[in-house]
Amino acid sequence: MVFHSLSFICIFLLNILLPVGISFFTFTQIAVLVDAYHGKVQPMKFTHYCLFASYFPYIIAGPILRHQELLPQFTDTRGFRINGDNFAIGISIVIFGLGKKLLLADNLGTAMNPVVAVADPQLLQAWLGALAYTLQLYFDFSGYSDMAIGASRLLGFKIPINFNSPYKAVSVSDFWQRWHMSLSQFLKNYLYISLGGNRRGQLVRYRNLMLTMLLGGLWHGANWTFVIWGGLHGLYLCIQHGWKHLRRNRASQPSAVAAAVSRVLTFVAVMVAWVFFRAPDLASALTVLAGLAGLHGMSPVTELAWPAYGLLIAAAVIAWWMPNTNELFLAADNGEARAPAAFSLVRADWSPNLRWGVAIGLLLTLCLLSIDKADDFIYAQF
Repeated sequence: MVFHSLSFICIFLLNILLPVGISFFTFTQIAVLVDAYHGKVQPMKFTHYCLFASYFPYIIAGPILRHQELLPQFTDTRGFRINGDNFAIGISIVIFGLGKKLLLADNLGTAMNPVVAVADPQLLQAWLGALAYTLQLYFDFSGYSDMAIGASRLLGFKIPINFNSPYKAVSVSDFWQRWHMSLSQFLKNYLYISLGGNRRGQLVRYRNLMLTMLLGGLWHGANWTFVIWGGLHGLYLCIQHGWKHLRRNRASQPSAVAAAVSRVLTFVAVMVAWVFFRAPDLASALTVLAGLAGLHGMSPVTELAWPAYGLLIAAAVIAWWMPNTNELFLAADNGEARAPAAFSLVRADWSPNLRWGVAIGLLLTLCLLSIDKADDFIYAQF
């Protein structure tokens, strides 16, 4: 009897207990093994490998690290470079990411829940709910990535950025060069290129794109909604590359109007795909899509208070027209490469001065006032 009870407990625990961030450190170790198989891994100390495998800042939600980026920093003879400069920029990025999470992502989730939770959303409800989740997911996930980057700088290490204003993208491939950049690089290097990439003609290229994105969707969860989300992005990429192939002999420089239209179309396509990403099942996703098409009616939205609209507009302005973490903080990073501050209303480079100190201190104060209302990270479930 005791044996059977213990067996039941063990089976029960095995069913519910998984290591925190298993998908992220699994991808990291897969990359090490594949690179080692191809002879791309230099000899390393076992202690350095253990430190790399258990490096805590990224484990919950990334970015997915590659050994080429971090192991050389472990072997640096100068050791851990904990100093005033790294502390100043590190704590600033941590607080910036915390603000994204607490002040934008969590408040968006709370403020917009009345329309997001509607079972059969009408036209405006569906579009507001989809837009709110699209922005909430970005600030939630990029906020965590910022905190991981900042925590690493506090320890004297540099890890790569994971987001670069993805909703400013002018195409779906541009989006994936800006969104969850470490996952994009992993899928490209260890799936797409391994399958043959674009070396065997257009049809094989489309097959490889679809397989890569389908597997990328399945990585997020064993649910048809994630498979469809990945399949939609694969389809988007095939359409984009097919259109580009048809127009290969035409002028490649788009006009300002064409770029703006491309930006809007890309954002709408990404937002529609997020419907499947968020939905608990296929039926729920199709219900929201029907709402987006106006099949449930077009009545005015009465569930939201005006502050909810203000928060949504502020989040959209920050995502589309303000500098991102890379543009704000890493410009002062002693020559570290950074992307240009394209399509931003303002340009502001961080520096350790009184003005920035007051601004970061005020942001931290607002975060501390909201910390008792914090929600779980959305990406912590993957």
